[in-house]
Amino acid sequence: MTVPQTPRGAGRFAPSPSGDLHVGNLRTAILAWLFARSTGRRFLLRIEDLDRARAGAEATQLADLAAVGLDWDGDVARQTDRMPLYRRAIVQLAEAGLVYECFCTRREISEAPSAPHAPAGAYPGTCRSLTDGERERRRQERPAALRLRASVTAYTVADELHGDFTGTVDDFVLLRNDGVPAYNLAVVVDDADQGIDQVVRGDDLLSSAPRQAYLASLLGLPRPHYAHVPLALNAHHRRLAKRDGAVTLAALALAGLGAEEVRHLILASLGLPPGSLADALPSFDPARLPRDAWIFDPPSLPDRVGS
Repeated sequence: MTVPQTPRGAGRFAPSPSGDLHVGNLRTAILAWLFARSTGRRFLLRIEDLDRARAGAEATQLADLAAVGLDWDGDVARQTDRMPLYRRAIVQLAEAGLVYECFCTRREISEAPSAPHAPAGAYPGTCRSLTDGERERRRQERPAALRLRASVTAYTVADELHGDFTGTVDDFVLLRNDGVPAYNLAVVVDDADQGIDQVVRGDDLLSSAPRQAYLASLLGLPRPHYAHVPLALNAHHRRLAKRDGAVTLAALALAGLGAEEVRHLILASLGLPPGSLADALPSFDPARLPRDAWIFDPPSLPDRVGS
């Protein structure tokens, strides 16, 4: 694949339009903005809408991002507009002999014996060596997904907050059996095509970085600089969800907390002064960022705001 020539690199925030953003999402978006702007990069928005998209969610997400002070460069990109790019990448890999059909169900994968030392969920290679006849028979039973024929079992990436991280690389899915490109393929192709050379996202996605960096190397694409930041968790140290109460801008507004106050809370959680994002930018230093998760407890907000 060819990489577009851009005058400077870019960072990005890439939400899935499946619902309202919560404060943890907004915190990650602000961090991605701070990383990009502090290094002179452009900041892009991409809507990852290949999977489920809830009607109206994209508009609400964009409005919420603007409400907490984010700005971005250029038009918002959408993955559903970029299908030809994903197809070309798959053709390139297939022509290199790096793609094979897989007919396994999730249950079959979960029940199959794992390779020695492979983590739970790693694909065991069931369909890797099927004969032509076996593939033809399986095609009559169910449509095939396309998997990468990986030649490594692990790959190492450098992360600004975590240092060198080595993670598992298995024969991960490139194209689902419903014809939808898989996340790992789409994000690699999108980042390279958009000139994104800095990826800031939640540390729950750190384990996917080795797969993506390895895939980029196979496609002849540069791998970005990574920074996987701590998540926001609830009082029980679990990922935030709507059941936790007031965690979205709309719900917090009903509780009497406006977007500006939410931004101040997020900046305070990062050790940055209150104010606009531009005001916080001179104080931003990745080396001084908290390394632990931010515990966000809506019931305690009135006390914190009033203190």
